[in-house]
Amino acid sequence: MSIKSCSLRQSARGIALLIVLWMLALLSVIAGSLVFSSRTEILVADNITKLAKAEAAADAGVHKALYELLNSPPTDPARWQGNGQTHSLTLGDARLFITILDESAKIDINTPNEALLRNLFLSQGANESTAESLTDTILDWRDADNFRRLHGAEKEDYFAAGRNYGPANGNFESIEELRQVLGVTDDLYARLEPLITVFSGQSGINSAVASRGVLLALPGASPESVDAYLEQRRSALEQGQVIPVFPPAQPFGAAAINSIVTIQVVAVLEDNTRFLREAVVRLTPVAKEPVAILAWRSPVTMTSESTVLAAMQLLN
Repeated sequence: MSIKSCSLRQSARGIALLIVLWMLALLSVIAGSLVFSSRTEILVADNITKLAKAEAAADAGVHKALYELLNSPPTDPARWQGNGQTHSLTLGDARLFITILDESAKIDINTPNEALLRNLFLSQGANESTAESLTDTILDWRDADNFRRLHGAEKEDYFAAGRNYGPANGNFESIEELRQVLGVTDDLYARLEPLITVFSGQSGINSAVASRGVLLALPGASPESVDAYLEQRRSALEQGQVIPVFPPAQPFGAAAINSIVTIQVVAVLEDNTRFLREAVVRLTPVAKEPVAILAWRSPVTMTSESTVLAAMQLLN
């Protein structure tokens, strides 16, 4: 065998060895990728399962609240009320924090007068100019004509702002629709969301169950007067007395408790997976259909301060 032939064989063996090594390296990379992909899919599937479990627990909390509202005698002092109180209970490995709030405790953006609407924006940090503009723009959204108010906005203003729509020229069908109004930012909407409704149908608010934020939105209210009233309200409840009307609420008409409530449930699993369910329901006197669902949603951000903060305090 010649030296040249031997050298060629050795070279071929070296090349073959390199090919084998490259193939092994490639197979290792592929195997590693498959393992990583499988682990990722397992984690995703596990998270989806946990979220679904938390969602089911939150939905069960809504049904628990409905049971308490429909089956407890009105005279029962332990009966759950639409007063914003948070009830906590355990369901399997989930902890539930349930709040019921009567819609009469909120400001209906379809019915308030201009003064109440303007002060609502002022209470959330808007200056006088912005509050005037937002008030007129909302009124233009609701009214049936195409005449722009002094600080408002009609179709041409929306088009000029790059929107492909104009005002609805009718009432808001949901509070989420407020996001479409010119001048309403995501930050402002997040602050307004717990304070407003489209289901009350009343121009005033029920101060006996209204939150601090709603009471502060009333013209003539101050942090000091609101805090004093909340203490007076708490004391009246403890002593079983009639809760007086908050004086700044009187000019707008004291709204009566109605049959529409918002039920908010935060479900927290042992691994801290959380889900927020919010349902707006009408309680009816019809035995066959005692409940009508008006809204069923899961806010992306937990903006319901009463429910979420209470839940976190109890967890800690």
